[in-house]
Amino acid sequence: MRSTLLRFSICLMLFCSCAWAALDAGTLDTHEFQLSNGLKLIVREDHRAPTVAHMVWYRAGSMDEVNGRTGVAHVLEHMMFKGTDKVKSGEFSRLVAAVGGRENAFTSRDYTAYFQQVEKSKLNEVIKLEADRMSNLNFDDAEFLKEIQVVMEERRLRTEDNPGSLLNESLMATAYMSSPYRHPVVGWMNDLENMKAADARDWYRSWYKPNNATVVIVGDVDPKLVLQAVEKYYGAASVKELPERKPQVEPPQKGIKRVLVKAPADSARLAMAWKVPKLQPGKLDDPEPYALELLTAVLDGYDNARLNRQLIKQERVVDDVGVGYDMISRGPELFLISASMAKGKTVEQAESSIRKALKEVADQGILDSELKRIKVRILSDQIYKRDSIFGQAMEIGSTVMAGFSWREIDLMLEKMQAITPSQVQAVAKKYLVDERLTIAVLDPQARKSVDSKQGSK
Repeated sequence: MRSTLLRFSICLMLFCSCAWAALDAGTLDTHEFQLSNGLKLIVREDHRAPTVAHMVWYRAGSMDEVNGRTGVAHVLEHMMFKGTDKVKSGEFSRLVAAVGGRENAFTSRDYTAYFQQVEKSKLNEVIKLEADRMSNLNFDDAEFLKEIQVVMEERRLRTEDNPGSLLNESLMATAYMSSPYRHPVVGWMNDLENMKAADARDWYRSWYKPNNATVVIVGDVDPKLVLQAVEKYYGAASVKELPERKPQVEPPQKGIKRVLVKAPADSARLAMAWKVPKLQPGKLDDPEPYALELLTAVLDGYDNARLNRQLIKQERVVDDVGVGYDMISRGPELFLISASMAKGKTVEQAESSIRKALKEVADQGILDSELKRIKVRILSDQIYKRDSIFGQAMEIGSTVMAGFSWREIDLMLEKMQAITPSQVQAVAKKYLVDERLTIAVLDPQARKSVDSKQGSK
């Protein structure tokens, strides 16, 4: 498989200009409309298959929540399936399935999104369903009381019984002081336990308005007919003034932070997070976010990337290592490195090895050939992504939610292709320093046996 990818990468290098032309062509069949009620509609034609993805994105996520009501954005996502005046609780999913479609929803720090993927002749049916619950959601307290139990169980399974999730949750709460990114998307358990149906209704009335939503439709469609259907169904939703969004600027960090988490686990884990800049709307020429994005790939973008090679293959100090950074988002960003310890190895050894690898990049830089390989992989990943109807809709929606235009996606990729090895070296030296660093360590505790849980009788 590696040899096949290598051959493909060489071909892409040779025909890179053709690849860019293929990406640029995607902007020619994309259309944007603005309804009189403020709703934004983006339609991308893709006639390769008779299917269509329909998504509605609300620019309201966990970062818009207030203390005491964390998790309400995610709870409301669940309640959106609990009925309207026309559609009974649970019927939404059944109706989508009845036309052969699939559907779901997800909540993030920055937004909440709902989607359906159907055969193209069924598009109007899911538009009608989604537009109905934008304006006419109607759930009773009994439905809420059942669903809040589901959400609390979800938190128990995905966070409280998951040592990796617990570590990440503590890392975020320690790294951020004022930013709402310090709260988990699912919410704190105490807030969930005290949440009322009225809290979810208030969230719905505040944020689920056409002037806070973007509808993205990608597939085998006629944009004029799509606009007619969207105006017919979504156009009925009334515009409303949105709550004031006050800035919550994260204060400068004054020094290294550390947090220790004790939880049942098989091995110790280490997470290191540095405060770094993100790409700002209107400032696409800033090279630093692109360089940071490429730095993640230098460290962990392929099998023989630096951290994989040094920590896993050579030193065998960790079993796995991962690097993360989001170049675009609504809130402040972190450059993350996480790893789980190999048997007999310590967190101190892993931290030392990570620091050594980062120092090599900061002091010695990276090879031009190393960066070229990474750029080819990014370009090939982008081409593969655009083979997916749903992937295209996701890319457009998430970009718009972060405050950018879909028209800027290819420009961002082009800017990234122009980044030099010295620029990658510069951001490593400037930002991956202790003054910006938060370290979280998972201290593994013995798991309780079944017998000890049951106790004696």
